[in-house]
Amino acid sequence: MVAEAKRLILEAVEKYHLEAAGEARFVPGATPILPSGAVLTAEDRVALVEAALDMRIAAGVSSRLFERRFAKALGLRKAHMTNSGSSANLLALSALTSPQLGDHRLRPGDEVITVAAGFPTTVNPIYQNGMTPVFVDVELGTYNATAERVAAAVGPRTKAIMLAHALGNPYEVDEVAKLAEEHGLFLIEDNCDAVGSLHRGKLTGTFGDLATTSFYPAHHITTGEGGCVLTDNLVLARIVESMRDWGRDCWCEPGEDDTCRKRFLYRLGDLPERYDHKYTFSHVGYNLKATDIQAALGLTQLARLPEFGAARRRNWQRLRAGLEGTKGYLLPSATPGSDPSWFGFAITLTEDASFERYELLRFLGDRGIGTRLLFAGNLTRHPGYLDREYRVVGDLANSDIILERTFWVGVYPGLTAEMIDYVAASLREFAATKN
Repeated sequence: MVAEAKRLILEAVEKYHLEAAGEARFVPGATPILPSGAVLTAEDRVALVEAALDMRIAAGVSSRLFERRFAKALGLRKAHMTNSGSSANLLALSALTSPQLGDHRLRPGDEVITVAAGFPTTVNPIYQNGMTPVFVDVELGTYNATAERVAAAVGPRTKAIMLAHALGNPYEVDEVAKLAEEHGLFLIEDNCDAVGSLHRGKLTGTFGDLATTSFYPAHHITTGEGGCVLTDNLVLARIVESMRDWGRDCWCEPGEDDTCRKRFLYRLGDLPERYDHKYTFSHVGYNLKATDIQAALGLTQLARLPEFGAARRRNWQRLRAGLEGTKGYLLPSATPGSDPSWFGFAITLTEDASFERYELLRFLGDRGIGTRLLFAGNLTRHPGYLDREYRVVGDLANSDIILERTFWVGVYPGLTAEMIDYVAASLREFAATKN
C-alpha cells in the first residue's frame, strides 16, 4: 500500500510539473532574461519529492552516492558535499591548517595569493584563518590573473594560492600549478563558476591540491544551496571530512557505530583510556554537511552536466558573434588553450565609450534583461575590507576598471537563441544611439 501510494504521488508530481511549466513564449521586453538560473525538469522535482517522502532530511545514502559520482565526473578520488560553495572554500583553506600536515601546514600570519576582482568568499577564508591575502591584478578580457603576476607575488611568507576561474574562464592553471609545486605552495582552485571547463584539455578543478564547487541555482548544476570540496589527496580528503563533520576524528556516518571495530580502543590527545572515538575531536570543525534532499536533486542535475555545458558554450559564442565590432564594448575572450563552460558574458566599457555603465544597465533593465557586476570588482575598496591587512603586488588598475566599467549578462542553459539575439540587439542599439 505504501509503495503504491508513493507511486501515485510521484506520478502526480510529474504531471504537476508539466502543467505548471507550460509552454512559455518569449515576448521581447516582457519576458525576463535572467543573468543566471537553474534549469529544472520534472525528473528534478520528482527526485526532490521522493527524498522528502522517504524523510531523508540529513546527509545519507544520496549524499554519498552524489559524492562518488561527482568525483568520478571530474576524475578525482574524493568529493565531500557541503551546504554551500562558500563553506567549501572555508573548508578547503582551513584543511591546510591541520596539525596533521606537520611543518607544511598553514598558520596565522602566512600569506595566500589571490585576486581582488572576484567574489569575497574566495578571500574571506584567508582572513578567517588569520592569514593575509596578497592581491594581484587581472587581465581585462579574460578577467583572470596570469601565472606571471602570481609568480611576482610569491614572497617568503607565501604558503598558498587560492584563485577562482573567472566566470567559467580558466586562468593559466597548468602554469600556476607548476609554479606552486616549484615553490612548495598549496593550490586551491575555486571552480565554483567553471565546472566542465577545460584548460589544455584537462578539466578545471583537477590541477590543484583541492578544488571547490558551488551548487547554488546560478551555477552549472544545482542542489538549491550546496557545494563540494574535491581532491586526489586522501590525507587532505580525510581532514576536509573531519572539519566538515564537527572536527570529529571518527569516520562513522551519523547514526552508525563502531564501523572500525575500535570505537573504545583509541587513545588520542589527553583523553582517558577507552574514550568513545565518536566523540573524539581532532580538529576545530563545523557542521557544514548538506542533506539527502539536496543530493537527490544533485544526482538528476549531474546527468545533464554535458548538456548544460554545451548550451553555455553555444549561447556565449552566439552572443559574442552578435556583438563583434560594436563600438564602446570590450568583449570577453577565453584564456589561450582553454575551452570554458561559461558562467557569464562579461563586457567592459572602453575608455572612449560615450556613455556610463549605469545608463546601459538601466536601459537593459527596462527591457527585462538582467545584469550583474563582476562581483567585487576591487574588494579592497569595499567597506568591509577598508581596515583589513593585505599586500598588493603591482597595482590593481584593471580591478579598478572592472569596478567602474564592467558587467555581465547571462548565457545559462535556460536562455534560448531568440533571447540571446534580443540581448545582442539591445546592446547594439544602445551603443548606436550613443555614438
